[in-house]
Amino acid sequence: MTSSPEREFVLDHLDDLHADLEAWVRIPSISADPAHAGDVADSAAWLAEALRRTGFPTVEIWPTPGAPAVYAEWPSADADAPVALVYGHHDVQPVDPPELWEHPPFEPTRVDGPDGPELHGRGASDDKGVLIVHLLGLRAHLAATGRDTPAVTVKLLIEGEEESGSPHFPALLQQRRDRLGCDVVVVSDTGMAAPDVPSAVTAMRGLADAEITLRGPAVDLHSGSFGGAVPNPLHAMAELLATLHDDRGRVTLPGFYDKVRPLSDRERELMSRVPFDERAWLAGPAASRATYGEEGFSTLERTGARPTAEVNGMWGGYTGPGHKTIIPAEAHAKVTFRLVSDQRPEDVGPQLRAWVAANVPAGIEAEVHTPPGGVSPCSSDLDSPAMEALLRAIGQAFDTAPEDVLLTREGGSGPEADLVEALGAPLLFLGAGLPTDRIHSPNERVLLPMLSRGAEAAAHLWRELGAMRLR
Repeated sequence: MTSSPEREFVLDHLDDLHADLEAWVRIPSISADPAHAGDVADSAAWLAEALRRTGFPTVEIWPTPGAPAVYAEWPSADADAPVALVYGHHDVQPVDPPELWEHPPFEPTRVDGPDGPELHGRGASDDKGVLIVHLLGLRAHLAATGRDTPAVTVKLLIEGEEESGSPHFPALLQQRRDRLGCDVVVVSDTGMAAPDVPSAVTAMRGLADAEITLRGPAVDLHSGSFGGAVPNPLHAMAELLATLHDDRGRVTLPGFYDKVRPLSDRERELMSRVPFDERAWLAGPAASRATYGEEGFSTLERTGARPTAEVNGMWGGYTGPGHKTIIPAEAHAKVTFRLVSDQRPEDVGPQLRAWVAANVPAGIEAEVHTPPGGVSPCSSDLDSPAMEALLRAIGQAFDTAPEDVLLTREGGSGPEADLVEALGAPLLFLGAGLPTDRIHSPNERVLLPMLSRGAEAAAHLWRELGAMRLR
């Protein structure tokens, strides 16, 4: 390993990073649960104070009709310096089921893992751990360069509702557009391929969701008296959802693939470089017995670069103890669709309604509810100067050449496309999480050495972007 002033500063101040993260994880900022609204507000207040302590001269808490966001700005003394906006979120997922946690989810616990020390707790990785590296990274940048202000103007916009679908985020972007202008957006809500694999996410999928209701008889009926004589909504739902994919694993909605941008040979070659042990993946983070998906694509391509449809829940009739011999009046299902480049979430609702109408049997009435909004897919420009700066920064943090930093895709979704659309700036992803961090699951953890790498990469990024003069 080589050394650098940025690395030396980060390693000398890791206790600060760890203490801050542990304090933040203790705040149960679950945005999906109204009972935790006060905790989400406390989380925003904690972050605001931490940013002031770091040195940001402007720190504000921006209210929304839901949870508050935090805004901070540290201008560069150089009037021609680029402006970078860092996006992340301070809310976390619910902890259910609590009995599966090995340690209390909001009591951060150090654990010696096979790849080094870990911190366990809800939000340790997603997104408090991944985000907090910027506090130490900016301090390291200033110390290493001897500057009083950053080489770029650094802005932070940290929302409080990402884990609830960011319902008020687009409106917040429009309301605060005059404060958020930037030359590049840096998203810190992603990760890397493996602890020893320097990598950068280059795209995230979009998301559309829906709820399907099928109605049969006007009331629940006795299954002995009426069974076999009238349509059963649960039977109809099971048959309907069984045809959501064809025998090649492709989604059967009419027009679903019409706008899908095909993967280029270059993109497929870049993805093929990412080391991936499918058997270990199945036994580890996937916790599954076999792979499944669209024919003709690798597992990494399916999870990061191809659209999908998933049944998230299905219910109806009687599910209590014992038996209640009925034909239920209604059946329900929740489904979500992950979208890729050039697909739009607003197109999915009409496609789904047409598909349901064509596939429900006689005697069944169908209703499809698709909430407004959704999430559009987004991607980075692989050939932009900003991407070159990011790859150099990550390469320096991992002692490797920029061309050896691997490029991956994130299968999840977030409001990044809203940022790009509102601000018109190129998109970079700088994350320090791992696929094995169990985000959204019990026993979430973060590998602490990854946070030090992330802080160092952030420190290098500000210097690299400042030198490029993106304006």
